[in-house]
Amino acid sequence: MADDDPWVRRQASLASLRLGLRGREVVDAYARLLGDPDHHLRINALEGLLELGVPGDVPALLRLMGDPHYGIWGRARAMVSLFKDDPEVEAELVRTARWGADAARVPALWMLPDRHVDRLLPSLVKDLAGGPSSEVRCAVAFRLASRDRPQAQDAVFNALAAERDPQVAAQLLFRLGRSGDERLLEPASRWLGDERAGPAAAAALGSVRGKAATRLLRAVLTDPATPAPTLAAAATAYGELGSWDAVWLLLPLLDHAAPKVYEGALRGLDTLADTGFRPWERAAVARALVPRLDTRPILVGVAERVLTGLAEALPGLRQLVDRTASPLVRAAALSLLDPHLATDAHTVDDLPLFVRHLDDADGWVRRTAARGIAHWVKETHTIPPGAERLRDLLTALEPDPAGFVREAAAEALRALDDCQNKAGSTPS
Repeated sequence: MADDDPWVRRQASLASLRLGLRGREVVDAYARLLGDPDHHLRINALEGLLELGVPGDVPALLRLMGDPHYGIWGRARAMVSLFKDDPEVEAELVRTARWGADAARVPALWMLPDRHVDRLLPSLVKDLAGGPSSEVRCAVAFRLASRDRPQAQDAVFNALAAERDPQVAAQLLFRLGRSGDERLLEPASRWLGDERAGPAAAAALGSVRGKAATRLLRAVLTDPATPAPTLAAAATAYGELGSWDAVWLLLPLLDHAAPKVYEGALRGLDTLADTGFRPWERAAVARALVPRLDTRPILVGVAERVLTGLAEALPGLRQLVDRTASPLVRAAALSLLDPHLATDAHTVDDLPLFVRHLDDADGWVRRTAARGIAHWVKETHTIPPGAERLRDLLTALEPDPAGFVREAAAEALRALDDCQNKAGSTPS
């Protein structure tokens, strides 16, 4: 493995791996290969040392955390994590986090145990104020923002106030964003117009709250020049603020061409739904959202939460159940029609909708249909027309491959039994 020819070194290292050679000489040979110019050999060296259960040349191993080849830096970081309790590895990790080359220093900072962060606080604060690369400053910001010590928090806020790099500013705003500290107001307002840092600035303003933050976010939402990522973040943040005009500013954004903005507006509405919509907002939310329930499959669950309990949405949902081709949307629409959540004058006529979907190809739709029947019977206290046929359909689900479908069918059968027993015991 010390041959001058890289091909020979490569074949020798592979042979050593296959033969499972062990011993001090083998460890030393692999350790030397950690610095080999051939990246294949560096990979073989890492694999060999891992197989032997030793870190080898520790400084060389830590340097490889910044190797340009993913196959190398990924393995090196995994090995450092594996041997993190080794005193020599831990000491070298601290040294790399403080003085290493930027490419290796960044992962070292991320991996540095918390007990060392406080000890390195003065040098980290100095690094955050300027000098190293933006990647290093971002990593330092991550470590300092997570510390409760006032000195660390003050350093991050001071760095944010002086920062001019959008990438670092975005990281600082993100790390401090949930603090709600009023010191965020000035830097967040300064970075709102930047395409890279704007989303983090908008989110930070949402945590600060207050009249000034509300005014700034409202201006972002009503400015047609706002970049889509910032608009999306501002929509979510404005929903969290719960301002009186939030619903009316967010609903038009559901039609935005950028999917991110639709998601931001929907998540803002989701937060508003937690406290309940005002009576004059409910119909508008239902009209806007029911036709868009299938806009993005990944967000159907969020849209379902927004519509939960809105009786104003029920007419549109009844049409959507049979119209949509998406099982996910069909299950959501049937779930929202569940009389446990909301009812209207036509709830008594919803039973056939649930019955029609008992044999749906999708298990979640079958489950939702069966549960809807159970809850319909419990809420209306009515024995359904054709109860025996319905019982047969529910009984046919007993061998269903999905346990949650069998459970829902059993619940519906119990509801039928209870309703019939009560009807039978009522004096005529």
